[in-house]
Amino acid sequence: MPLEIVLPIVVVLFIARVVVARSKGRPAFGKVVVRCRQGHLFKTSWSPLGSLTAIRFGPVRYQYCPVGHHWSLVRRVNDADLTEDERRSVE
Repeated sequence: MPLEIVLPIVVVLFIARVVVARSKGRPAFGKVVVRCRQGHLFKTSWSPLGSLTAIRFGPVRYQYCPVGHHWSLVRRVNDADLTEDERRSVE
């Protein structure tokens, strides 16, 4: 495909992802809190278009958990769903 077609499509997808993330009260990109399948909380980089440190599977990613020292599926956590102790533990 020519760049004149691909570039606008990529820009529209990026803007749509940012709008959806903001509408759910989450930052669109940057450092976000995630939880691995074993329940460990940590901050990781999150971008609406992809990642160099994780494999994406829709809303979850397969990446290294630095808390439990293992590879796991991780999912974003809304700030409102965290307890005060959990918020302090990831700061």
